[in-house]
Amino acid sequence: MRDGFVKAAAGTPKIRVADCDYNAGQIISLMKEAAAQGVKVLALPELCVTGYTCGDLFLQDALLDGAERALGRILEETEELDMLTALGMPVRYQNKLYNCAVVIQNGEILGAVPKTHIPAYGEFYESRWFTAGELGTKLFQAKGLALCGNDVPFHTKQVFCCADFPNFSVGVEICEDLWAVEPPSNALIQAGATLILNLSASDELAGKAAYRRQLVLSQSARLCCGYIYADAGEGESTTDMVFSGHNMIAENGAMLAERRFATGLTVSEIDVDRLAYERRRVNTFPVGDTSPASEFHCFRFDMAPAETSLTRPVSPDPFIPADAGDRAERCEEILTIAALGLKKRLEHTNASCAVVGLSGGLDSTLAILITAKAFDLLGRDRKGILAVTMPCFGTTRRTRSNAELLAAELGADFREVNIGAAVRQHFADIGQSMEDQSVTFENAQARERTQVLMDLANQRGGLVVGTGDLSELALGWATYNGDHMSMYAVNASIPKTLVRHLVAWEAERLGGRAGEVLRDILDTPVSPELLPPKDGEIAQRTEDLVGPYELHDFYLYYAVRWGFPPRKVLRLAARAFKGRYQEETLLKWLKSFYRRFFSQQFKRSCLPDGPKVGSVALSPRGDWRMPSDAVAKLWLDELEEIQ
Repeated sequence: MRDGFVKAAAGTPKIRVADCDYNAGQIISLMKEAAAQGVKVLALPELCVTGYTCGDLFLQDALLDGAERALGRILEETEELDMLTALGMPVRYQNKLYNCAVVIQNGEILGAVPKTHIPAYGEFYESRWFTAGELGTKLFQAKGLALCGNDVPFHTKQVFCCADFPNFSVGVEICEDLWAVEPPSNALIQAGATLILNLSASDELAGKAAYRRQLVLSQSARLCCGYIYADAGEGESTTDMVFSGHNMIAENGAMLAERRFATGLTVSEIDVDRLAYERRRVNTFPVGDTSPASEFHCFRFDMAPAETSLTRPVSPDPFIPADAGDRAERCEEILTIAALGLKKRLEHTNASCAVVGLSGGLDSTLAILITAKAFDLLGRDRKGILAVTMPCFGTTRRTRSNAELLAAELGADFREVNIGAAVRQHFADIGQSMEDQSVTFENAQARERTQVLMDLANQRGGLVVGTGDLSELALGWATYNGDHMSMYAVNASIPKTLVRHLVAWEAERLGGRAGEVLRDILDTPVSPELLPPKDGEIAQRTEDLVGPYELHDFYLYYAVRWGFPPRKVLRLAARAFKGRYQEETLLKWLKSFYRRFFSQQFKRSCLPDGPKVGSVALSPRGDWRMPSDAVAKLWLDELEEIQ
């Protein structure tokens, strides 16, 4: 369970109704198969030892005795498995019958959790046989439950806690419990559970799967937990219902694995360390339960450390939705959020125009697209947008041409201000040689451009729209008080990979000549164009200097949004970029990311205003507070140990 990953499974055995011994064999086979795959926590369906659809047979001692014998067989034949397993069976207690989840490990029963909410509507008749599990905890404590010759903890307020991995703790609820107004899982997570197992027998109806999926995803998000939902399937009686074995594994609102109309195992890995981090981060996450603490019990179990092989999806583009439909909706949403931010700022400052430094590169292209949308929202003529290109020593014909063409296609006013002479004069003033193409040579151009934009905005009573993106801010790839500065930074929380995606989406949406220009901009290497071209081509490629933006955006997402330690970030990167980058390359640029991120915080400490559009932002007034002189040693030392 290195890095907090717990391999989890929802299993649906193919059963026979009321044939407990047969069902025990199926459960044992499924448990051994899960253990062979490295599963550490397994949920099986509601009443799977007997079958959910036994009807009035539940009142027969023959069935109940058979269920207990079957449990004894399961315990005996799985005593070598340290996997925590929850299976469903009927349990007798003080002349009443309870629908229970029995939690076992290493051939021992850790506890039995009765179902809290017993349905008696529609096709459900459970209250005909079963009693709700809301009995007093003290009563359960005093007398316990005799099961397979053992006294077993028997109540709803149980959390099963791994002694070796503090963030690995398990709570259990059963089917209808999730659908109720007050699911038991609400209290279980307040008592410390990071994983919820739901043992279910939810029959299949047209459209029900989508609602069931929504419930699981929503509960895992609300409770910031892993949610493992195991559903009854093939073998249950089809007299009046069909069960589909709709198994799901969700984590904090994301579906990790899902199967339907199938028996067997659904397997993935839940990151309990990630859940623990999120609970620490969100200060509104509840601490402790509102009821007396004595009513909750943490039953500790041991589990040997083991390497968890990863099967869960790890996207190389965490800022971009995988689904095409979601991507289109997300693009429109992001552009609208950014445009609304700028619209408000233009209205508030009573700015007569918006000034954008348009270089023909990706960032300034996105900035002017957002600005055009803001003007449309204001109902103002786009001629109020002043697009300024400022060629100097590194400008190529291609980028300069694309800047002019794009301004024309968007209906913006266009102006060229060649800053070469001004920069040369500045070099003469400070004694900088044209042959010395050092950082001063580059930054003087960036600062001159910013001065031009600010002064043009002053002349027109306008506002300078910033073009720098989130990735550049994370790496400090911006000239302090140069392109680092603006009057409103519309791209400030948009990472480079998403900038590219948004421009590509706009190219598709606009089509025609505008689309052609945008596609050519997308094909142009990312560059600040501060060094003289070679044979008319861009000589300075950003990614050759700071590393691939797709890697840095990946590192940014996991290091900042989720606070993962460097080793874990590298491990996920190796999975996400397998076949594209060698591990030594990933390690090289991860070290560079941490060095730059720490050393360049001073640039982020004085950022201009800009709208937050996603879950990661570095505004010193919003999401990220960090001293400018914080030291990266701990993070870099961890990476040095990998060598």
